[in-house]
Amino acid sequence: MSEKLIPDWLEKPTDVNALAPNLWPQHFKRDSTGEVSIAGVAVDSLATEFGTPLFVIDEDDFRSRATFVKKAFEAAAAEIGTEAKVYYASKVFLNTEIASWVNDLGLNIDVATGGELAVALAAGVPAERIGLHGNNKSLYEIGRAVTAGVGAIVIDSEIEIERIASAAGAQDKVQPVRLRVNTGVHAHTHEFLATAREDQKFGIALADVPALVAKIRSHSHLRFLGLHSHIGSQIFKADAFEEAADRLIEVHAQLLAAGDVPELNLGGGFGINYTPADRAPVVADFARLLAAAVAKACKKQGIKAPKLAFEPGRVIAGPTTVTLYTVGTIKDVQITEGSIPAVRKYVSVDGGMSDNLRTALYQADYTAIVASRHSDAAPVVSRVVGKHCESGDIVVRDSYLPSDIGATDILAVAATGAYCYSLASNYNFVTRPPVVAVRNGKARLLVRGETEADLFSRDVKYQQELQQNGKAKS
Repeated sequence: MSEKLIPDWLEKPTDVNALAPNLWPQHFKRDSTGEVSIAGVAVDSLATEFGTPLFVIDEDDFRSRATFVKKAFEAAAAEIGTEAKVYYASKVFLNTEIASWVNDLGLNIDVATGGELAVALAAGVPAERIGLHGNNKSLYEIGRAVTAGVGAIVIDSEIEIERIASAAGAQDKVQPVRLRVNTGVHAHTHEFLATAREDQKFGIALADVPALVAKIRSHSHLRFLGLHSHIGSQIFKADAFEEAADRLIEVHAQLLAAGDVPELNLGGGFGINYTPADRAPVVADFARLLAAAVAKACKKQGIKAPKLAFEPGRVIAGPTTVTLYTVGTIKDVQITEGSIPAVRKYVSVDGGMSDNLRTALYQADYTAIVASRHSDAAPVVSRVVGKHCESGDIVVRDSYLPSDIGATDILAVAATGAYCYSLASNYNFVTRPPVVAVRNGKARLLVRGETEADLFSRDVKYQQELQQNGKAKS
């Protein structure tokens, strides 16, 4: 079956210059000349100074979203007589600057590797506000986390109980831990983003919880904080969370009979808008629904609501960032939809799957606009593709762009603050883009773009020859 030219969700815009309000960062504006500015900095100026591709973060939007999410969950927890803490997902988008913003705003941060832990610590995040995840933590990562004094290590399998206890015992420390539980709840999301189904690598079965918690409690160098659940990512409906909360609280109540269970981490993974057709949930509404579900389940079990923890995921960073690209080649491709001849415009840009793998990996949808000028041309069905040697190297699968789009136009792609830079690679020996923050009319470089010299920096033969040639010249 051939691919449909225009998906059902994609509506033809009446104005190709319009900016959908549910997609772009707070300070993303098109001025009277037609050029877009972000927090007062024009895209042409950004492209000239830093080059493209370029990740651009609206810093004030990031800060306000982080603050809003934190307050929303704290308020929802207070309504049911308990407390809540919010973890920023470092895997979404991380560098020391972003980690420092998260720290300044009072959020916790979760990490899944030694590298992410190193960044959080280097940024000055207090270790007690860090949680370490991961289904296969190395002994070195566990030891480093214990040494640092992280606030929680999430146990993902039985063998980790002994490993963490051993590391804590060797340092004569008591390490707080959570136990990740696979609730069996099926979240409404992409198959690769659902993380609580039975046949996948994360967590342990609910039926195994009592025995493993007893094992945790048998170690004097471990302190059991409670259960941890994460049912998936890019989730738009609360029903799966409500079902997970009910199942978790039932087990939580059983565990209370043998000891303290101060916390419950319900995870998160709340969805955001990537296209004008998306209707992402309001975080405050989700927070109230989840808190109410916990209260209901606790009432049924006859227990007090525990302290809650949440990992909202991409909702903080995702919408605050755009990627700027420069258009290169353009071609109109004749295709057939059913028996009707049609044309799709292929717009090639100077990046691709090396800076946004999500389209190829998850069939993710994105939205692109021409950001460098106004256009009076009619909108045409377009596909934004990258420069890599892969037919699947697609940045925006389906979009309407002006029919007069041309080389050197600057495209902006919305909502690239989640998992785009994090998944970036050097495929085809393409250098990874820089990251800049914009605020109050000024741009600040957070991560410099790679150079070809960076690509050769770990090439042993090249470096040996470079060193030998340098000695010969001297």
